[in-house]
Amino acid sequence: MFKWLTGKPKKESSSVIGTAGTTPLKHPEPSQSKSTSEKKGGLSSLKSALSLTGKSLVGSLRGVFGDSGTALSDEKIDEIEETLLRADVGLDTAVQITDTLRKNKNRIQSPEALMDFMQEEFSQILRPYESANTLKYDPQALNIYIVVGVNGAGKTTFIGKLAHRFIQEGKKVVVGAGDTFRAAAEDQLAIWAERAGAELIRKDGADPSSVIFEAIESGKNSQANVVILDTAGRLQNKYNLMEELQKIRHVIDKAKPEHANVESLLVLDATTGQNALKQAEVFKEIMALSGVILTKLDGSAKGGMILSIAREYQLPVKMVGVGEGIGDLRDFNPNEFIDALFK
Repeated sequence: MFKWLTGKPKKESSSVIGTAGTTPLKHPEPSQSKSTSEKKGGLSSLKSALSLTGKSLVGSLRGVFGDSGTALSDEKIDEIEETLLRADVGLDTAVQITDTLRKNKNRIQSPEALMDFMQEEFSQILRPYESANTLKYDPQALNIYIVVGVNGAGKTTFIGKLAHRFIQEGKKVVVGAGDTFRAAAEDQLAIWAERAGAELIRKDGADPSSVIFEAIESGKNSQANVVILDTAGRLQNKYNLMEELQKIRHVIDKAKPEHANVESLLVLDATTGQNALKQAEVFKEIMALSGVILTKLDGSAKGGMILSIAREYQLPVKMVGVGEGIGDLRDFNPNEFIDALFK
């Protein structure tokens, strides 16, 4: 547990700090200990978070090329494909990139030319989802964010950081502890909610749908701007999880105001690579997803999975975790991602 997460969690709903606001979603200015983003600046903090991926992927790509002035051989292109796979770019995506590379190999005779080629290929993969990369927020409506993902992916941490971010903007936030059968998870969520200043709706052992309903009702009655809903993440029984999430979505559709903004966000742990991609496949089958939150990017050499998420699963990455600080939550920008990776 992070150093600033101290103190005993409260079983009761915590008080709300801050006032409701209607400003567009923007980067927070945390009042607590400074985050990596604050200390280093936006692009540099992302570059720092991608340092492991950069060393693994970009460093290896430069090493594979060899001496300048020599055209790429098929054997070298096979090595490049293996390098992309090690960064969890995904098989289909890696094959697409290297097939294009084979067609243009005679024009690429330096490491710099190869880097330019890769940047353009990455950009083409991410570009179709650029307009969907931003977390949607309607200042005139209740904004409901359903957070799904397996246990341990970082859902609770993300919820705390997102709540903090909204509250730093003056918005009123309600958090619904929908993972009711994991007391430890609810305890941690209570700590995050208290530190962020969000109201917490918690009913240990209760039907998750009842907690979800109560959280939305509380949001409506208190004129909150945002309701963030935690959910269970047990994949041992896919059918039961599907039934539970479908029931939760039915309750949300019934309880939400007519013009509410609703997004379903899948939290994936960047350090798990291909396992995370398999989780994306499962959750995409279970419910309609708005996008992906990629956590622990700063501790992973598998940042290439962002390309696979976009191309193979047609899901935009909306936010990334770039550190352990409460403010280390960044909007995902494809151009910044590519710049941080290659420059």
